Amino acid sequence: MGAPLPVDRVVAGILEDVAARESRTSFQEIKRLSTTGPEPRDAAAAILRSGCGVVAEIKRKIPPTGADVPIDSVGDIASLLEDSGVHMVACQTEKLRFAGSLEDMSAARHAVELPMMCRDIIVDPYQIHEARYYGADMVPLQVELLDQARLISLIDRIESLGMTALAEVRTPEEADRALDAGCRVIGVNAWSINNSRIDRENFAAIVPGLPQDVLRIALGGVRTSHDLLAYAAAGADAVLVGESIMSAADPAGAARTLVATGQHPACPTR
Repeated sequence: MGAPLPVDRVVAGILEDVAARESRTSFQEIKRLSTTGPEPRDAAAAILRSGCGVVAEIKRKIPPTGADVPIDSVGDIASLLEDSGVHMVACQTEKLRFAGSLEDMSAARHAVELPMMCRDIIVDPYQIHEARYYGADMVPLQVELLDQARLISLIDRIESLGMTALAEVRTPEEADRALDAGCRVIGVNAWSINNSRIDRENFAAIVPGLPQDVLRIALGGVRTSHDLLAYAAAGADAVLVGESIMSAADPAGAARTLVATGQHPACPTR
């Protein structure tokens, strides 16, 4: 993969895909189907179970190089990650950059008892109903891509379906917008949405301004146990880890090491 795709092109591609899917399955039909999906699982409770939780993300490509991850069975990987002790499994469903799919998420969800986080850029209500139908329990919203009215509307729709909304933010101002919109789970993303730059200090700059009852997840930048401990010391209830687990020779072993770090008595917790 060359330079990262501009975010406006990514969003345009996502909306094109949504329109194509809606031409085959109407919005009213996907709304109906979303009520027949598997019973929602409590994502927030899973993260708060103990220590600093690990959310393991399954993805078919590793940014920023776009290297393929050899996956024979998404369900098998999800099961191995569950056995490693992670608090939640996430699945990258974005097609354009990650070659993901809702079918991958469904396979992962049916293989585990843990809650499932849908990893995608969600900008349209249709996607929320799709996510619920395919088994999502937590759905992310990129605050910088949504005006306030749309943010509030999408959060309400997510919660009305029994799922948990995750507001992904990169600035204190975006965190304030998420709180004003009523979101109680904030994910601070270390990765820029427009390029491959990463800022692990972003989390510590934003979290002090969050109310104590807000769930805090650090998204990106966890390569080692030291990184997890640093996030935990800054107030993380959980970390989302994708690349360092999926690129490891033994993904389950890599996840197990991070889980053990997050559960160690020396790991800072709230």
